[in-house]
Amino acid sequence: MKMKALLGTIALMSFGFALSAHADCPFPKAPASIPDGKTAAEAEMIAAMQAFKAYNEEVKAFQSCLDEETKEKAASGGSTMQFKSMQAKKLAAAVDELEGKAKQFNEQVRIFKARS
Repeated sequence: MKMKALLGTIALMSFGFALSAHADCPFPKAPASIPDGKTAAEAEMIAAMQAFKAYNEEVKAFQSCLDEETKEKAASGGSTMQFKSMQAKKLAAAVDELEGKAKQFNEQVRIFKARS
């Protein structure tokens, strides 16, 4: 009986490794830093705005990639319910991070604009 439990555990672990190794959709990376609105130059704020626009596009591309992976999984006849749930969690994490970072950036933009 212990052998069956051990084999089951090994099978689950290898399944988890297979899922993590099959990460074709790269998770979008937020801009490294947000300029301080109190001291930043206009050029820094513009560069940050452009970085956030690019980041937003990366999140959209991530969503498209996840959707495509889900379609491929369904077309191959694989079990999609759990896969869709996992994909939804990945997307939610990316969107949550985007929204949090955008909120921080927008606060700094307001501070920057208040200086003028």
